Amino acid sequence: MGRLSSNQGSDSFHAWSDTFQEQWAWSSEDKSPSVYLCLNNKIACFYIDPVIESTGTAAVRGTKAFTHGQHYWEVKLSSVFGTSIMIGVGTKKALLQTNDFEFVDLIGRDDQSWGLSYKGKIWHNGQKQQYCEPFYDSTVGVLLDMDAGTLSYFMNRKPLGVAFTGLSGKATELYPIISSTSTLSEIELCDSTCRYVSLQDQCRMTIAKLVNKDKIDFLPLPQGMCQSLKAV
Repeated sequence: MGRLSSNQGSDSFHAWSDTFQEQWAWSSEDKSPSVYLCLNNKIACFYIDPVIESTGTAAVRGTKAFTHGQHYWEVKLSSVFGTSIMIGVGTKKALLQTNDFEFVDLIGRDDQSWGLSYKGKIWHNGQKQQYCEPFYDSTVGVLLDMDAGTLSYFMNRKPLGVAFTGLSGKATELYPIISSTSTLSEIELCDSTCRYVSLQDQCRMTIAKLVNKDKIDFLPLPQGMCQSLKAV
């Protein structure tokens, strides 16, 4: 699953000074019929029918696909209970609905999505791993770094560490996704920002991926640049 140690490379986002707001919401087209959107599609409500309770697992995708750069968004969870409520990312092919009365951790059930359950488990390709403590009425931050191919989470602005690696090698574009099995549960998109690295930074990351750190000092580069490569 490629999980790394806690807090590795995930706590610097809020220190960036060159971020800007991204405009996206939950998609009215790419969603389960059991998801109702309100507040300019910023709030997703699950299974709101007063007569019919939850009949399975429902999901909704974000309207924006991410192909490069570093993207951070926060969602606020309300009425957290039941089999599964999840936050993550996925491709255009990721599942958005299960069969009737199939209550599962949907995001990460196959190889098209990566997700975190409110019970603290991360999922991808049908495999799960404990990642953090269970959480309930909380604000969850998601940091997707398409350049590095990593996905990290924050809990109430505190970093939890890198959850997944290797995403950029498996997908050319990824969408935010949320899912729930719970009647009257709500997930609100609160904030969304991004940062695109410079061409110089992209070159540094490419070199760092191709050259072992113990070989960097032997490259025909200025010492300062070698130190910079070691820090990647």
